[in-house]
Amino acid sequence: MAVRGKAATLEMHLLTTFLLTHPASLGHETPAGHPERADRIRAIEAVLAGGDFDALIRESAPPGVDADILRCHPQSHLDMLAARSPAEGLAAIDADTVMSPGTLAAALHGVGGAVSAVDAVVSGRARNAFVATRPPGHHAERARAMGFCFFNQAAIAARRAQAAHGLERVAIVDWDVHHGNGTQDIFWDDPSVLYVSTHESPLYPGTGAASERGEHGTIVNVPLRAGDGGEAFHDAFEAVVLPRVNGFKPDLIIISAGFDAHWRDPLANLNLTEADFALATRELMDIADKQCAGRIVSMLEGGYDLRGLASSVAAHVTALMKG
Repeated sequence: MAVRGKAATLEMHLLTTFLLTHPASLGHETPAGHPERADRIRAIEAVLAGGDFDALIRESAPPGVDADILRCHPQSHLDMLAARSPAEGLAAIDADTVMSPGTLAAALHGVGGAVSAVDAVVSGRARNAFVATRPPGHHAERARAMGFCFFNQAAIAARRAQAAHGLERVAIVDWDVHHGNGTQDIFWDDPSVLYVSTHESPLYPGTGAASERGEHGTIVNVPLRAGDGGEAFHDAFEAVVLPRVNGFKPDLIIISAGFDAHWRDPLANLNLTEADFALATRELMDIADKQCAGRIVSMLEGGYDLRGLASSVAAHVTALMKG
């Protein structure tokens, strides 16, 4: 019995972090010069191919299904995206958001990756997971695609945890440099999901004021100013983010892991480094260890400088693997 116990302990230690990806992410095409491009995924794949990441458990993200999507988006939203999906060329949803023939498949595999990550972590097959797919999702509102986003994967993951696994409270922490207006919209009146966002303000999409708290006080916005760096970011974490997440006592923590607050990123003006993302990851893991058996699901949002994105993802995933 003792030998089998040690073997089981070793097995669980090795099965620490799942990485979910899919080639469909490369099939979502955007215009030349668009920051949300397939090279983002190629940069992540290249850095995670290094020997330091051999212990990752790599799985293919399956396509998402309507039942999971419909917990956050109405049927009319699915119908609209299907109708707007072009047979060739590009179709504009808004000034920033376009569809190509491969967009819908890419977005669906992002949903499937988020759902599979939740299933793996909650079932105990993985301690935590990182979903490296595109397009991102946190700007997608209930019935509106915008800001490069079509389906809100973080929201869908939270609802999957509740509906399929019976979890009661889910905390979503969003450190993308842009406010996740879509996630806020979906959970504005829901006391069972805590949404906490650090973001630069003023900046796209113009939401995320500290006064925006939701119907039950479970929306927590922590705006940062242009030029802020790691000190301001970690002050916000220590003063607001970590206490609110810890006090919520979540059954699962979801991270909307955008890396466009990196100092190299062209779309914003915060000055975070790889070490800042790694520290924030470890701090959330500490809470997860205390509150929810270490369960964390992280999914890629923004990050548009390829070098900054790759090095930040490497730091984030390294922290997850050391859990």
